Order: sequence, then C-alpha cells, then structure tokens
Amino acid sequence: MSLAKNTKQGSFTLKRVLTLSLAVLLTCGAILLPSNVNAQAKVGTTGAQFLELGVSARAMGMAEAFTAAADDISAVYYNPAGLVNLYGYEVAFTQIQMPSDISYSFVGFGMPLESVGGVLGVGFYGLRSGDMIERTYERGTIEGTGRTFSWDDYAASISYGRYLTDRFSVGISVKFIGQNSLDYSASGWAADVGTNYDTGFRGFKIAMSISNFGPDMTFISNSFPLPINFKFGGTINVVEAENHILAFAAEGSHPSDNLEKYNAGMEYTFKERFSLRGGSRFNYDEDGFTAGGGVRVPFGEEGEIRFDYAFQDFGVLTEVHRFTMSLAF
Repeated sequence: MSLAKNTKQGSFTLKRVLTLSLAVLLTCGAILLPSNVNAQAKVGTTGAQFLELGVSARAMGMAEAFTAAADDISAVYYNPAGLVNLYGYEVAFTQIQMPSDISYSFVGFGMPLESVGGVLGVGFYGLRSGDMIERTYERGTIEGTGRTFSWDDYAASISYGRYLTDRFSVGISVKFIGQNSLDYSASGWAADVGTNYDTGFRGFKIAMSISNFGPDMTFISNSFPLPINFKFGGTINVVEAENHILAFAAEGSHPSDNLEKYNAGMEYTFKERFSLRGGSRFNYDEDGFTAGGGVRVPFGEEGEIRFDYAFQDFGVLTEVHRFTMSLAF
C-alpha cells in the first residue's frame, strides 16, 4: 500500500464526504459571488496580479484546467490537496518569459512526512519587470531622469496535503507576498484551500480550491485587495489502454476582479513517457489556445527527470513560452 494512502484517517462515508464538499463549495461561492445577479468585471481593483500567472508548463499546456488534475509539485499553486499524489521527493523549476522583457520564475519542493502523515510542499515565486526608465512630471522625456528602476514581485508558500479517506484529500497553503520598487515596498499574506475527490472510475476526479484569500495589502498609502479566485473542476481518462492514456479536464473559475472564466484541456500520454497537450481558455481578455508537450526520462532506480514545454497564445501581446524541469526521486 502506498505511503500516501497510509496517511488516510477517519471513517468518512461517501455521503458525508460529498456533503462536506458541497457545504464548502456553497460557502465559498456565497463569499465570492457578487451581490447582484448580473456579474460585473472589476478589472484593476486588485493587486499582486503575478499570483494569477500559472507556474507549470504541463498545466498551461492543458489551458490550466488543472485543479483536479494537479498531481505533482505544482499542486502547491493549483490545488494543495493534489500533493497527496507525491510518493517521494520532488523538485521543479519553471522559467517563463513574458512580453516586454518581464520574467517569472517558480521553484517548488515536496516531500512525504512519514512521521505525521501527509505531504509537505514549499514554493518560491518571483517576477521581475526588467529595467525601466524613470520619468517624472518634470522629466517626462525619452531620457527621463537618467535613472532606471524595476518592479519586483515575490512570494513564498508552505503547503500541506493529506487524505481524509482513501479517495478524499484536502490541502492548505499559506504564503508570504512581497512587492517592491525603488524605495517603496508592500507585504502581506494569503492562504489557499483545496479539496480533491477521486471516484476510482477511469481517473475521474472532482476538485475545488479557493486561492489568495487574505487581508488587503498597502503600498505607500493605498490599500488593495488580493486577487481571490474560486475554482471548481474535474478530469477523466476518456481513453485507457496499455500504452495510451487520453485525459480530458475542464473547470470554471470565479475571480474576485473579473467575470467567470472557463478552461478545457487534454493530455495524451504514450507509454507513460511522452505527452502531448492542448487546450483553450474562454472569457479571458486576450489569450485563447495553448499547446505543449513533455518527456519523462528514468533516473536511478525509481526516479525520473521530466521536461515540459507550453505555448500560450497571448493575443496582441503575441505569445508566452513556459519551460519546466522537475526531478522526482
């Protein structure tokens, strides 16, 4: 029996698990849904927008329909309940080149806790704008003041996930958030909570998560809320053969600063080594389809090295490329 399944506790029945999931879903929905029936976009009303940037090339290849599919260390970002799928140590690094020379990096590490049960994960996130020319009202020319500056966003998170039954898992993340530029800075904290239920039928999983739930941050004298997001989704293997697996995933989300959004993606895996992915994101400002692939290379007796790539159509901002390398051992 796997280590992760050894960590399950309690004797929850399926009925009680589904009742609990529904109660959490309705509570989160009541918090996040707008007070009126006609939803309105509130773009530009939240800060720390880098928290909405995906950190996994594999996930983005599937259009980030990943709340239920998260089963690697990127679960610290997408759904901490998915950490229970780590049966050993895992480390991953993602590099993302955004438009206008903006770069974004992610490092994650996960490990099962044999003594107390469950799986622990940590994540580090960093965005850098690159050098920009400083301009003022007095020096608004091309040369500006002669100085340059950059805008830096960063976060560090610690996550924990465990089974409550042999099919139902929960997870929580707590993160520290920081932003700084020139002589000014802001800091705060937030939490993510997620659940995942594995039906046991063709890899069919149902999951939900609420992310970036925390107090407002203050920059200089202005306060701003964090980009809270509620997601609900599922994944299923539409094809299961000896050497072929085709998984389909879909989810909907309700961000606190925008209209509802929808993601759908697929992942085809050949001999558990080679993968091709594709998907589309709906009701987003610009970006639409995504695509990517990956390869797993055996490492040592039980480990493997994974390389993943994703292309993201970014509309008028052309495209974004993601590269992830991870090591499981």
